[in-house]
Amino acid sequence: MTTPGNTTPGDVPVSQPPAGASSTAPAEYPPASPAGRGMFGVHDTGDTSGFGGLVRRRTVVTSTPKPYGEEFDEVTDALEEAYPGFADAIEAVVVDRGELTLHIKPERVLEVATIMRDNPALRFELCSSVSGVDYLGAARRLHVVYHLTSLTFRRRVRLEAAVPAEDPRLPSVTSIYPTADWQERETYDMFGVVFEGHPNLTRILMPDDWEGHPQRKDYPLGGVPVEYKGAEIPPPDERRTYQ
Repeated sequence: MTTPGNTTPGDVPVSQPPAGASSTAPAEYPPASPAGRGMFGVHDTGDTSGFGGLVRRRTVVTSTPKPYGEEFDEVTDALEEAYPGFADAIEAVVVDRGELTLHIKPERVLEVATIMRDNPALRFELCSSVSGVDYLGAARRLHVVYHLTSLTFRRRVRLEAAVPAEDPRLPSVTSIYPTADWQERETYDMFGVVFEGHPNLTRILMPDDWEGHPQRKDYPLGGVPVEYKGAEIPPPDERRTYQ
């Protein structure tokens, strides 16, 4: 587009600096503004995840009183009838948000899982997930959660066992649930829980010579050298602030 101000007498356009630009710079930058801070209450570090300011009240695990409701009562009654050690092995029975969770003593996990799979009234044939949780500050801070599914009765149940970080050992359930193989390896890799009896308990995500377990709550957020690149992820309070 041409205007009388940017053409020659022969109607040939001529170059002019764009409005608002400096002739010594290719582009103008907007004025710098203070970096956004205070997300989720974070003020003291460069933690951009937002978790630094969250405060979560820790609840004490207590058993839900009976009746639990329909199928949950059927599951616990069938397990109690089939397993003479029920009262000693089950630390708590919790029904919350439509889920049934059996908190089990660590050394009894394999016994309970075997009955959950084989008993005709239970028939939890599938272990769909094994995962870890770190409740930092608790005496037995590392929890392992097993999600079992009954294809026969179309039901689900959670088994949960807690171990201390100083001696995090649980019996492996791979002998009865082969699907738990890689899932136990991942829980070992990320949380450091040792599954005794596992056929090949090695790291699955991190390199074999990696030190530490990245999903533990006391694992450092930064300062870890990046493999092959020679770069380094700085700690949160030393990261660059973007404007």
